[in-house]
Amino acid sequence: MADTDSHPLLPNMRLDELLSELQLRLEAVLATRDRVHALLEAVVAVGSDLDLETVLRRIVETATRLVDASFGAMGVVGQENTLVQFIPVGLSEEEIARIEHWPHGLGLLGLLIKEPRPLRLTRISDHPESYGFPPGHPPMGSFLGVPVRVRDEVFGNLYLTEKRGGGEFDEEDQAIVVALATAAGVAIENARLFEETRRRETWLAASSEITTSLLSGADPQEVLTLMARRARQMTGADVVAILLPEAGGQLLRVAIADGENAGQLEQVEIQVAGSLAGRSFADGEPLMVNDPDEAGELRNVFSDHLPMGPVGAVPLGAAGVARGVLSLGKRSGRTPFVQSELRTLHAFAAQAAVALELAESRKDAERLGLLEDRDRIAKDLHDVVIQRLFAVAMTLMSTVRLVERPEASGRLKGAIDELDETIRQIRSTIFALQTPGGDGAPSLRAGIVEMLEGARGHLGFMPGLRMDGQLDNRVSPEVADHLLAVLREALSNAVRHARAGRIDVSVEALDDRLTLVVRDDGVGLAGDGRRSGLRNLQERATRLGGFFEIVSPETGGTSLTWSVPL
Repeated sequence: MADTDSHPLLPNMRLDELLSELQLRLEAVLATRDRVHALLEAVVAVGSDLDLETVLRRIVETATRLVDASFGAMGVVGQENTLVQFIPVGLSEEEIARIEHWPHGLGLLGLLIKEPRPLRLTRISDHPESYGFPPGHPPMGSFLGVPVRVRDEVFGNLYLTEKRGGGEFDEEDQAIVVALATAAGVAIENARLFEETRRRETWLAASSEITTSLLSGADPQEVLTLMARRARQMTGADVVAILLPEAGGQLLRVAIADGENAGQLEQVEIQVAGSLAGRSFADGEPLMVNDPDEAGELRNVFSDHLPMGPVGAVPLGAAGVARGVLSLGKRSGRTPFVQSELRTLHAFAAQAAVALELAESRKDAERLGLLEDRDRIAKDLHDVVIQRLFAVAMTLMSTVRLVERPEASGRLKGAIDELDETIRQIRSTIFALQTPGGDGAPSLRAGIVEMLEGARGHLGFMPGLRMDGQLDNRVSPEVADHLLAVLREALSNAVRHARAGRIDVSVEALDDRLTLVVRDDGVGLAGDGRRSGLRNLQERATRLGGFFEIVSPETGGTSLTWSVPL
C-alpha cells in the first residue's frame, strides 16, 4: 500500500526539477541578453565623445559598471614601458589624497605591460608579481586586467578590482571587458586623430596670425604674448612661459607667462646648465618629462613656483641660434605631452622665431633709413645753412667799420654775436643728428634736456640751454653719469636757494675737456650755508682729474663751473 502511494510523486518531482532548471537557464539567457545590451550601449557611449581624457574616464566608468567592480583604472603606457598616466574610478578624494603617488607600472601592473594579455586573479596578493603598490593605496582583492590596443600598439591597460559581493571575476566578465577594450581602442584612435586634426588647424591659424602680426609692425612683446596663448591652446597645457636668454646666454628669464597662476612666474630666472629649458635651448630640440620626480637634477622653470606634472620645453629656433625657450606644464594626473605635439609646436616656434628675425631686420632697415635721413639733414645744415650764416656774419663784421654811430655799431656787434651763437647751436644739433643712439640707451643730450624739462615745473620757467661739441660720441657713460648728477644737484640748489628768475646752462665737449656751467641771477651764495652737496660736486670732479668752482659774480647771482678731462 505504501509502495503504491509513493510512485505518483516521482513524475512530479522530475517535472519540478526540469522547471527549475528551465527557469535558471531562462534567467541566464535574460542576464546575458541584458549584459549584451549593456555592452552595446557602453560601446556607443564610449565612442560618442572625441575628447581623449573624457573618453578614457568614460571607458573606466563603463567597465566597472559592466562587471560590477568597486574600483577601476586606466593606465596609459609611455615610451619606456612605464605608466605615464593613471585614471582611477571609485576612489574618494580622501583615499586619493592618502596615496603618495600613482603606480608607475611595477609589479603586477608591470607584468601586464610586459605581457599584454588578459589577467584574472582571485586575490592580488597571491600572485608572485604582486608588489609595487604605492604607500597609502587601499587594499584590493579580486583583479581583472585587460590590455587596450590602438591598432597594433598597446595604448594602456584596463584594471578592475574588488567585485561587489565578495565574489571573483569570471570568464564572462573577462569576455565583456575584452570586447569593451576592443571598442575602446577604436574610440581612443578616433579621439587621437580628432585631436591631431584640431591641433594642426590651430597651428596653421596661429602661425598665420603671428606671422601677420610681426610683419605688420606689431610690438614683439605683444606677439610673444600671443604666441604663449596659442601654444597653450594647441597643447592643452595649464601654463606656458616664454624664457629669453640673459647674461651672455648663461641665464634664462621668464618674459611672458600665460595660464593658471602665471603671475607667479614673472621675471623668474633659471640657469641654462642643469635645467630642462636650458638643455632644450642649447640642443635646439624639444624635450619633455612626464613626472618631475623622475627628472633627477634636471630642474624646470615651474619647480619652485607652480607644482606641475608633465612638463615640456621647446626652443624658439635651431641649436646655436635659438632666441629663447617655450616651457609648458600640465597639472599632475593629466595626459602627458606626446612627441607629435612637441614636434608640431617646435615647427610653430621655429616659424615664429623666423618671423621675429624678419621683424627685427625690418626695424633695423627702418632705423638705418632714419639715420641716413638724419645724416643728410646734418650735411645740409653744415654745408648750406652754417655757410650762409657765416657769410652774413662776415659781411656784418666788415660793415661795423663803416658805421659811425656807436648805437648802430653796438647793434651790429650784438647781431654778429647772436649769429655766432646760432652757428654753435646748429653745430650742436649736427652732432646730435650724427649720433646713432641705436642701442636703446638715452643719449647725454637727451638726458640733459629731460633734466631741464623736469626742473621747469619747480622753477616756473624753462632754463636756457647751450650744448656744444660731440657730447654723445666723446663722453664715456661713466663721465656722463657724473655730469648728469652734478647738473641735478646744481638745479636742485637753484630751486631751493637761489630764488632766481633766469638760469642758463652750458655744456661743452671741446679741446678734450667736458665743461658744465650753470649761471643764475638769484641771491648768490650764502656765507654760512651748508656745503655738503657742493663737497660732493668737488669730489666728483677730483675723482675724474678735473676741477669745480662756484662763485658769486659782481653782477649778482651764482656761477657754477664743473670741468673734467675727456
